[in-house]
Amino acid sequence: MPTIKEILQTMDYGPAPESTKEAQAWLDAHGRRFGLFVDGAWTDAEGDDIATFGSFNPADGSELAQVTQASQADVDRAVDAARRAQPGWVALGGHGRAKVLYSLARLLQKHARLFAVLETLDNGKTIRETRDADLPLAARHFYHHAGWAQLQSEEFADYRAVGVVGQIVPWNFPLLMLAWKIAPALAAGNTIVFKPAEYTSLTALLFAEICQQAGVPAGVVNIVTGDGRVGEAIVNHPGIDKLAFTGSTEVGRIIRKATAGTGKKLSLELGGKSPFIVFDDADLDAAVEGLVDSIWFNQGQVCCAGSRLLVQESVYPRFIDKVKARMQNLRVGSPLDKSNDIGALVDPVQQQRIHGLVEAARAEGCEIWQPQGETPVAGSWYLPTLITGASTSATVSQTEIFGPVLVASSFRTPGEAVQLANNTVYGLAACVWSESISLALDVAPQIKAGVVWINTANQFDAACGFGGYKESGFGREGGKEGMTEYLVPLAEDARPAAPVVAEKGKVKLAGGDSPFTIDRTAKLYIGGKQARPDGAYSRAIHGAGGEFLADVGEGNRKDIRNAVEAAHKASGWAKATAHNRAQVLYYIAENLAIRADEFTARIAAQTGAKDAAREVQASIERLFYWAAWADKYDGLAHQPPMHGITVALNEPVGVIGIVCPNENPLLGFISLVAPALALGNRVVAVPSEAHPLSSTDLYQVLDTSDLPGGALNIVTGSHDELARTLASHFDVDAVWRHDGSAEGCAEVERLSAESLKRTWTGGAKGRDWFDAKQAGGRTVLQHASQVKNVWIPYGV
Repeated sequence: MPTIKEILQTMDYGPAPESTKEAQAWLDAHGRRFGLFVDGAWTDAEGDDIATFGSFNPADGSELAQVTQASQADVDRAVDAARRAQPGWVALGGHGRAKVLYSLARLLQKHARLFAVLETLDNGKTIRETRDADLPLAARHFYHHAGWAQLQSEEFADYRAVGVVGQIVPWNFPLLMLAWKIAPALAAGNTIVFKPAEYTSLTALLFAEICQQAGVPAGVVNIVTGDGRVGEAIVNHPGIDKLAFTGSTEVGRIIRKATAGTGKKLSLELGGKSPFIVFDDADLDAAVEGLVDSIWFNQGQVCCAGSRLLVQESVYPRFIDKVKARMQNLRVGSPLDKSNDIGALVDPVQQQRIHGLVEAARAEGCEIWQPQGETPVAGSWYLPTLITGASTSATVSQTEIFGPVLVASSFRTPGEAVQLANNTVYGLAACVWSESISLALDVAPQIKAGVVWINTANQFDAACGFGGYKESGFGREGGKEGMTEYLVPLAEDARPAAPVVAEKGKVKLAGGDSPFTIDRTAKLYIGGKQARPDGAYSRAIHGAGGEFLADVGEGNRKDIRNAVEAAHKASGWAKATAHNRAQVLYYIAENLAIRADEFTARIAAQTGAKDAAREVQASIERLFYWAAWADKYDGLAHQPPMHGITVALNEPVGVIGIVCPNENPLLGFISLVAPALALGNRVVAVPSEAHPLSSTDLYQVLDTSDLPGGALNIVTGSHDELARTLASHFDVDAVWRHDGSAEGCAEVERLSAESLKRTWTGGAKGRDWFDAKQAGGRTVLQHASQVKNVWIPYGV
């Protein structure tokens, strides 16, 4: 007679198929053919020859419907409708928009099963995922942002809506990505031209129907379907004020280049190669279950999937055995069967790509392990796969596979774990598993990723921002930071059309007792020391009356390289306490105040400004202002539905290259450099090209103010040449340019696309550097920081 254990081992799940009756009926009601949703109504594409394409069920290859291929004219109509509707949508007020968002949330819940089944049919992910994860979270986003709409006049009083927003989403989370993007955009008062993925358009079209039911005004939400040509038309349309894109890093680069110099606001959520770190004191069984949720959720077609498993060496063999045993029990099959764990890949093209990468790893000598089992004959399928023996530089260790493929390796120490985790061009997410909260909270901030989950995986909530570092893009979705992506500070509208030249007065040349009367050549300032320029060239600086004042070094590419290296060596500045950074800024202000008369005379001599003393006093006040913010720009502790907290940390961006304005040479320099330093960034600053002496005169002030060498580096010279070098440098994390050069700012944005560094440019417009709203506030702090969300469960 078999034992109870033997009986349990032979037991298996019975089939539990989900009915598709309602979804099929909905498709039939539309004749399995869909037009576009523009200006609140369904419409066919314009033109005599209307093109359509098939939307297929990945599980069996059957055609579900024909979807319209939009044209340039269709995108034009959608943008025009959105533009006409936007003033009325804003005028509806926060409460009016909140009611509409609430109605959308309720309708998503009311039709949740229909959406879930349709998503599974169209995408291939399991019904358990669409039903239990995607739909509740999509509804949650509309509920949450209904609240932000209601509170907008109070919480975002100094902001306005961007205008018309173009949004482009991928095929892995069709409805959830729609909710992530549409909900905050609507809450902020924007109108939308939305493009779903070519493979998975059906739930977006169903959403268009509930927009009609919810009372969304005509033109507020427009949905245009099609391939990449439609996305390109949206990206390049001059009537689009902001673009929000989720997709591949390669396409993200194309979009960054295409939008350079256009003034369009841009947020990019791109690829990932996320580490899943398991320390030897972790609950290994719990970590295995977390790993299943991390890499095999949605067949691994997740940008933040934990596709790189890093296990501490002492438990590596045991953990790998547990992983293999768990993989053997994963059920692969019909995504409509509620007992299955892994569904179909979205398309045969994706299947072929994954297969090619795995076979290339096999050819390189890696060990490939898959559980025993069969996959359905029809459709696009791939068994869960474990790769071991890959080097850290192997293709499968560095490339985003975007499939159910896990690459495993070991580490010895926490320091090595962090090093391996950061050994990637991406920085989207990470998981840390340890029973030592001290260890976990020590490691989490060291990982260069926008989201870190501790002893959990793939947790998301509308209240918590999501987004990446490095080549995983920039911008955040969710939380308060996600709302600001769809808003513009009112102070931006008050900026002057061009840089403002100070009113000229009678220049009084410096007296004989001034230290600035000595004929000298101002050197560069690199690593806390004055340095001669690499090219050994200098440039003469003349005063407002044409008189010679001094020579300054002509910096070049090598000087920028040296400055960036010095900035990286000064990483201790980022680890210094906020209180310490504030003290240093106060010291700089104090030492500048002692020499206020000298700096006043220097500004007057350079620019001929009528009231140079006002600029010096404003600079001192601005240093106090940013010193005050240094220890007050705190993060937040969110309370998501998970049993735990999410800590949103405001981290420094890293190394920032700053090209300063020509006008107000001291105040403009301080207004940009000080906030970057206050938040722990290291800076390579290019001062005013026309009037650089106000910055080079700061060297002695910096030397006597306890600023560590390398925290601030100053390279004088051509704005265009040095900005070009900073934007192209892969070890520079962000570039700011505010010298009023439209083409120069556009070039910075174009060149930044290669490494997808963040940029903050002023275009051809000027800025009133005396106005605290235009030169200060939280907007500047947001440019000087990036938010990392650390998820910390407790009591489980």
